[in-house]
Amino acid sequence: MKVTKTRLADVLLIEPDVFADERGFFMESFNAGKFEQAVGRRVSFVQDNHSRSHANVLRGLHYQIQQPQAKLVRVIVGRIFDVVVDLRRASPTFGQWVAEALSAENKRQVWVPEGFAHGFLVLSEEAEVEYKTSDYYAPEYERCIAWNDPDLAIPWPLKAAPVLSAKDRAGSSLRSSEWFD
Repeated sequence: MKVTKTRLADVLLIEPDVFADERGFFMESFNAGKFEQAVGRRVSFVQDNHSRSHANVLRGLHYQIQQPQAKLVRVIVGRIFDVVVDLRRASPTFGQWVAEALSAENKRQVWVPEGFAHGFLVLSEEAEVEYKTSDYYAPEYERCIAWNDPDLAIPWPLKAAPVLSAKDRAGSSLRSSEWFD
């Protein structure tokens, strides 16, 4: 497993070892011991989520202000532009973001610790995204930052208008959002 630090402290790009031959491939998508060594702490995952989306669907930027969720994100079908935003008020990278291309082909994963917002744009015709979470989904604590917030200025690689949920269309600006202490 190869682990690469991103420019946001604690957000990691994880590339599993993949063993391929004429039959296909094998990879260990998760190993608790190796993962905890990479992130430097014990993490208990309590929920696995799986979404399927079509081209130009943009989900995010989501987080839970209470019961914050850390996430381990991977793509099993298709390709996405995955974005993580630092919402930790005391962090030197507060309000900054990082993006990674995740795909079924490259098998990369992104570790999103608590204190960050997360979202993605589907770049392929369809994409299926799986992610583990460290706490349960709590809709009463869920918050959404506008995907097109001018203070973030994320250059989403859109080929058409994004397909958004009502929640994502109503996202707040970074400045008016709740942050983590």
